[in-house]
Amino acid sequence: MGYLRSRRRDTGHRRTKETVVLKWRGNPWAVLVTLSLGFFMTLLDLTIVNIAIPDMINGLGASLDQTLWVVSAYALALSVLLITASRLGDMRGPRNLFAAGLVVFTLASIACGFAPNAAALIAARAVQGLGAALLVPQTMTLIVSVFPASRRGSALGIWGTVAGLATLSGPTLGGILVSAVGWRWIFLVNVPIGIAALVLTFLIVPDIRPARTHRFDLMGVLLATATLFCLAFGLQEGEHYHWGPGIWALLAAAAALAVGFLLHQRGRQDREPLVPFALFKDRNFTVMTVLVGLVSIAMLGLALPFNLYLQSVLHMSAMKAGLVLAPSSLVSMALGPFAGRMSDRIGGKYLLITGLALYASGILAIALIAGPATSWYAFVPATLLTGLGVGCIVAPMSAEAMRNVPPRLAGAASGVNNTVRQIGSVIGAAAVGALVQGQLSAGISAGRSYSAAFLATLHSTVALPIAVLMAGLLACLLIRNHTKPRTPATTRPTPATATPPATPAATPPAEVDLRTGQAVGATAAAGPADRKTP
Repeated sequence: MGYLRSRRRDTGHRRTKETVVLKWRGNPWAVLVTLSLGFFMTLLDLTIVNIAIPDMINGLGASLDQTLWVVSAYALALSVLLITASRLGDMRGPRNLFAAGLVVFTLASIACGFAPNAAALIAARAVQGLGAALLVPQTMTLIVSVFPASRRGSALGIWGTVAGLATLSGPTLGGILVSAVGWRWIFLVNVPIGIAALVLTFLIVPDIRPARTHRFDLMGVLLATATLFCLAFGLQEGEHYHWGPGIWALLAAAAALAVGFLLHQRGRQDREPLVPFALFKDRNFTVMTVLVGLVSIAMLGLALPFNLYLQSVLHMSAMKAGLVLAPSSLVSMALGPFAGRMSDRIGGKYLLITGLALYASGILAIALIAGPATSWYAFVPATLLTGLGVGCIVAPMSAEAMRNVPPRLAGAASGVNNTVRQIGSVIGAAAVGALVQGQLSAGISAGRSYSAAFLATLHSTVALPIAVLMAGLLACLLIRNHTKPRTPATTRPTPATATPPATPAATPPAEVDLRTGQAVGATAAAGPADRKTP
């Protein structure tokens, strides 16, 4: 009897676990949490490394140029491969590409954490960038697929908040890890998160497959990859090579290849191009694509010089410098989901305009407050202001970009959006790096102390992110604002004489049960995307 009771208990426990898994499988919010784990890791690793550069130089015996390539190799691989990875997601299923990206990223993180020298670390970081490129575009595609249009703004708002939080919190988390357990843990901390995200992916995320076979545009992939490589490499290495003829030749090649890519894509618009031009018929998508690049430039335009100022002028530790930036991350994280919901209700136009103005004001306040011996607490109001700005920007920006994109184009839209985001980061880092190095050298050559020269550099450098944000604010005036229609409390009967002629009802779209993958509803036979459960 005891054996039978034990078997019944085990069977009941197993059924309970299966019921819980089935309950969460395909649940849009559970899917969003899973996607956000992977997405957060990849964007965190763009900025978390910056604050560990001094420790990596000492720990590996590396030169500054080698250590900067630890940052560049990741950003280069990520930005170059995003469009290609988005098309692979359309062909093989976004869940499969997301899972593959998690595996590659997690294994590469282990290799980074145990790298014996700078060359091995740079190579592992490039593989990390490959993993990030595989998974990042799939997150937006899956969100568009599993959320109904009425809740997509809130979901993309949270997704955008994760992006902003990862970018802003990198220095804070990196400073804590470097000070507490060493620089290698900024990579090893990814391992448990990656494993958890991978398990949840196969338990929760639906296997969405297209109803038809997609083609792989090999020539388009080669042209896009070559264009992005020449552009990203030229911008990242321009200052190192003193903007010599070789760098300008690379940038000219990028421009020529870009023209070739666009001509090639124009000829394939009826044969599944990498970049469907139909996306840009939506004015909001076009404006948001420009805006996401401008905001990425502005974020790097503030983060790089401000971090250097805190550590090299005020002589703060990595941990303390990270904590100075923490209020911005916390406010942005708290405000982001609310801003996403508000964009569903009142549209994102005025939220974006407000956020861009607040962010620019916060950057200006930081520059005015910064002095040779400013106390850390003096920056709190300014960093709170930047957090409010980012919280109002990132969530509505993602929601408005994807609001009108049909699911069949979600993969391409995600690839374009995320590629522009990364190229903006590369441009921001290159431009600010060149400005800081050039003006700092000029100031020291003029006889100023390092502290005075860097302060003058900081005050002039922040003009770049402020100008970029103002350009974004002007671009937002072109947005067609979305408002959620209100359902009237009461419906008055229409008099018979005023009844308009009947029009054929539009066929409702087919719905898919995300737990079973089966089409349901009146138009189930119309051929919706097949969804397979693991």
